[in-house]
Amino acid sequence: MRSILALGLAAALALGAAAGAQAQSALGEILNGGVLKVGTTGDWNPMSVRDPASNSYKGYDIDVMEALAADLDVELEFVPTDWKTLVNGVVAKKYHMTGSASISPARMKVAGYSDSYLTVVILPFTTNEKLERFKDWDDIDQSDVIVATTLGTTFEKYVKEWFPNARINVVEAPARGYQEVIAGRADVFVTSNIEGATLIEKFPNIARVQVSTARSPSPIAMLLPQDDQVWINYVNNWIKVKKLDGFFQKTAVKWGLAAE
Repeated sequence: MRSILALGLAAALALGAAAGAQAQSALGEILNGGVLKVGTTGDWNPMSVRDPASNSYKGYDIDVMEALAADLDVELEFVPTDWKTLVNGVVAKKYHMTGSASISPARMKVAGYSDSYLTVVILPFTTNEKLERFKDWDDIDQSDVIVATTLGTTFEKYVKEWFPNARINVVEAPARGYQEVIAGRADVFVTSNIEGATLIEKFPNIARVQVSTARSPSPIAMLLPQDDQVWINYVNNWIKVKKLDGFFQKTAVKWGLAAE
């Protein structure tokens, strides 16, 4: 009898602990408040693009977050942010999660991640008239080359590491590295194969440098509060379910991306 009572007490304590953890989790806050807050930059085509006129967003990330909010049966609120404060917003609980971001050791020190659902690689781009100057990565790492990048992005870290001999032109959002190249103030920028393809389509003067190999294949995931395992577990299991029913594949096809 005593053992049965002990087991019952242990089970009750476990259920109580689980309920308490959910109440303290972002998941409990979202369900109780009826709102999922998502940080997004609105400047990563085709992942998240903000329309200034309507202050609305569209893109792959937007479709993913709308589906997540629908399955949670809550409203969706996008919180504007930029790359240099993206992680800080999660840590400070300004939003419950972010849209897509590359997984990096620096970010992992302070923030959690969901499981990955997409992979990108990094490539260099220039303008058509300068394309002959650059045959491979080494041609970019020269003292007479200006490489543009955006403050706070993973690309800023990459260009400083990869091109120590080049001049690095760091601009702050909403300015972007590719705009410096188009304007003639820089020679090269690097970005993901995802964004690069959309920029080439939008700006006919932008050309991809035909390097021998792409660099830094990186899994893409959502940033989450590091200490909130209840919320992380929910999002990860949601990703698994949506992968199995083909949602991520269909969304990738819609926006011209390649799903894992």
